[in-house]
Amino acid sequence: MSAAGAPRLVVDAPADGPSTAEVPWRRLDPRLIWADALRVVLSMLPGAVALFVFDQTQGMTVMPLLALAGWGVWGALTDAVRWVTTRYRVTETHLERRTGLLVRSHRAVARELIRTVDADARLLHRVAGVRRVTIGAGQTTTALEAALTLDALSRDSAEELRQELTGAPRERAAEEPPALAAFDWRWVVHNAFGIWAMVMAAGLLWGAHFTLGVFGFDLVGWFGALRDALGLEATAAALVGGVVAMALLGAVGMSIQFLTAQAFFRLTREPGEEGGSVLVTRRGLFRTREVARDESRTRGISLSEPLLWRWLGTTDTSLITTGAFWWSEGVTILPRGPRRVARRVAAAVLGDEPLTAPLVRHPAAALRRRLAWALWATGGCGLALAPLGGRAWLVGLAVAAPVTLGLAWAGYRSLGHAVSGPWLVLRSGAMNRETSALRRKAVSGVCVRQSPLQRRLGLATVRVSTAAGNGSYAARDLAVARAVPLAVAALPEAAPFREGDGAAPARIGSGRPAP
Repeated sequence: MSAAGAPRLVVDAPADGPSTAEVPWRRLDPRLIWADALRVVLSMLPGAVALFVFDQTQGMTVMPLLALAGWGVWGALTDAVRWVTTRYRVTETHLERRTGLLVRSHRAVARELIRTVDADARLLHRVAGVRRVTIGAGQTTTALEAALTLDALSRDSAEELRQELTGAPRERAAEEPPALAAFDWRWVVHNAFGIWAMVMAAGLLWGAHFTLGVFGFDLVGWFGALRDALGLEATAAALVGGVVAMALLGAVGMSIQFLTAQAFFRLTREPGEEGGSVLVTRRGLFRTREVARDESRTRGISLSEPLLWRWLGTTDTSLITTGAFWWSEGVTILPRGPRRVARRVAAAVLGDEPLTAPLVRHPAAALRRRLAWALWATGGCGLALAPLGGRAWLVGLAVAAPVTLGLAWAGYRSLGHAVSGPWLVLRSGAMNRETSALRRKAVSGVCVRQSPLQRRLGLATVRVSTAAGNGSYAARDLAVARAVPLAVAALPEAAPFREGDGAAPARIGSGRPAP
């Protein structure tokens, strides 16, 4: 007790290292201020050109430019305050950060919980020679921000911090480690098309209309004059041509975006902490990004194939790992590309080839269940259009039926599962076929579920839970006779499952902590 009678908290330092109080606090790099000064100048440049070169003084022109300049100034001020108030340090057990002016924040992340170290640099960061470092530890705040972010550190400080947190060697090898995958120009084809291409085209046209309007150019009027010069009318052919032109514009925009984001992509395996290894990806043309992932946290891998581009073999590749959410950068180890490359990289990462194991096909009753849902959905479309009168309901049925029946067939064709050594392989999905290879030791619980329709058709769904990836993965609509063996194979401790229990839903946990 102190003299005032209040208890004191005493923390013992480890015998083989300095006390926490002796570890110095570090600052962000001051070159961040120079980068912000350049951002202010660039944000004011369009307004200056419009006002002093093109003499545009109308309110609708000036106000957006003033808002852009204000955004640049505000960003610079907030960065200056963050540089003044932010300190960080790395102790024997934690990474700590203090920041805030009016509201002070002190955050600490245990080093043993750190999963990813992400260093990225936008164009202005690269000009200033600084990096933004994000440390992921499987947690988010209420604002959905990563565990801890340091913006910005010098290039050397960012590399030193990555080495401290991942255990990478201080001295890089004379030769770079062999790449598990490297950028290929042919991947552009897999990223140029899709619904997002149309969205990008609309955004590019709107941005061009606004930007050119600032300088007195009417883009809509120019398109109208072009249409009159070509003698086109607002016919169905003209509308189809407009859609095709937007698709091409969007494809060009998506291709440029992919090239700038994924240029110089390289996936390597490098030494990590305590004799382990990390998977490191580096990519980017104008904005560079480097992500290091602790391989000891990896529990499997998922390949996702969108329906419309499945004939092309287009595949997304992501890790099933603890402490990283499915939308985070840390789980994506390959850009969207061909299936053969995804499978080769998956085999190299896992050290095994579970994705090549032959899958058990699910019974025809699973197709009947999907066809029933397709007919219900088609009938719903017809009923929704019936109040319009005439034959609108018939048109709705004619349009909806091929779509719903096609999705039913695609969903059935996607079903499959297998047990391949230490791996559980599950596949399902109509619009997006996902094949997941999950380590059986990572399964913490199993649920066998049957709906009334499944019971009538003799089907069941086996869902396994895990502390990695999406949290659960399912083998949907397999025969009841196969459900119990699969559940027991996924979780050998599932003693309450019996061959006669397949007709009733069941749930069991392993009783062991999730790995």
